[in-house]
Amino acid sequence: MSDDEREEKELDLSSPEVVTKYKGAAEIVNKALQLVLSECKPKAKIVDVCEKGDSFIREQTGNMYKNVKKKIERGVAFPTCLSVNNTICHFSPLASDETVLEEGDILKIDMGCHIDGFIAVVAHTHVLQQGPVTGRPADVIAAANTAAEVALRLVRPGKKNKDVTEAIQKVAAAYDCKIVEGVLSHQLKQFVIDGNKVVLSVSNPDTRVDDAEFEENEVYAVDIVTSTGDGKPKLLDEKQTTIYKRAVDKNYHLKMKASRFIFSEINQKFPIMPFTARALEEKRARLGLVECVNHDLLQPYPVLHEKSGDYVAHIKFTVLLMPNGSDRITSHPLQELQPTKPIDDPEIKAWLSLGTKTKKKGGGKKKKGKKGDKGEECAEPEPASLQPRTKTAVFALHRLGLLSGFLYCFHCIVFAGYLRTAGLLRYVV
Repeated sequence: MSDDEREEKELDLSSPEVVTKYKGAAEIVNKALQLVLSECKPKAKIVDVCEKGDSFIREQTGNMYKNVKKKIERGVAFPTCLSVNNTICHFSPLASDETVLEEGDILKIDMGCHIDGFIAVVAHTHVLQQGPVTGRPADVIAAANTAAEVALRLVRPGKKNKDVTEAIQKVAAAYDCKIVEGVLSHQLKQFVIDGNKVVLSVSNPDTRVDDAEFEENEVYAVDIVTSTGDGKPKLLDEKQTTIYKRAVDKNYHLKMKASRFIFSEINQKFPIMPFTARALEEKRARLGLVECVNHDLLQPYPVLHEKSGDYVAHIKFTVLLMPNGSDRITSHPLQELQPTKPIDDPEIKAWLSLGTKTKKKGGGKKKKGKKGDKGEECAEPEPASLQPRTKTAVFALHRLGLLSGFLYCFHCIVFAGYLRTAGLLRYVV
């Protein structure tokens, strides 16, 4: 085994330290999401809310791993975005933007955190109102949430990415909604937010991905976006784009001084993870970023929209494919929803009834079989109704054994007492 292979093996979920870092990042981003939600009030400036989310993540990660010899990178893995109503994603405005929230807005919050490059991302949808969410807004949020729950149960070792694509489309259709095209759920690796293994949201001739099978010890960002419209995102204004990521495999000698200055700053501050232009000097950034994007040095995350009047919901979570099952580490509870469409489809109900944890059959070591052997697959979880009964039965038998032994000893003592009183104890051996 080469050094590279050994290092790669050490940096997956088989290492407890790696799991700890993923869960540490998840804990911070979950708290950041909760903070952002608490700041979402009518007339609040969106840029202020986004900045509070990013600041919280920087502060919390900055307090970790202070006293280690080797410097550990940590901080924002994806800038806080707050996309409202028919805006689908990536709205994280510059400091000069004056856009505010209004009562009744449908908010999509998207953010990410990393510790030592191990990334946890989350997205959540919330309606800015008191009381339960009803009507079509409830439908679109329920569609995204139910699709996410189904995806959680299908992103597991042995299943394939196309299984998830087909399932989430069926769930959305049950609520008379569409899965938004072009959204990808990526495998996550250390310092890699967009791994090569992906799940396509909608399969069509224009967008294709390689077939892939999920494997134990992998990590995924499962990304679900639903719409009451046609599900075809549109770029309305390139100037709204503020989130970029350095394309590490591209090089070009920039001509403009402003571009070179900005690109140098990006390389120093944000060499790998996505960042917001809000973190750069605004006037110089506007000039310099254009040339960087035109020559593919930066990958933009454009602000996309549905048609005006359509509702959009976004749910994203990070899942660890552990040996004992799928572990969803990022989430936030939804508001009370009262959708107009109940789930009656038996296949969707069957997906939702699947457990997220697996249990190996047999207590001994498993013999290694061939790669395609069914014995290598994770065993399905026992039905919930059987699990407690089995445990209770075993425990009862265990107690019965102890009780039988106790009663036997008790009877012996009583019998010995009888013999002693009868003067016969000396004949008992």
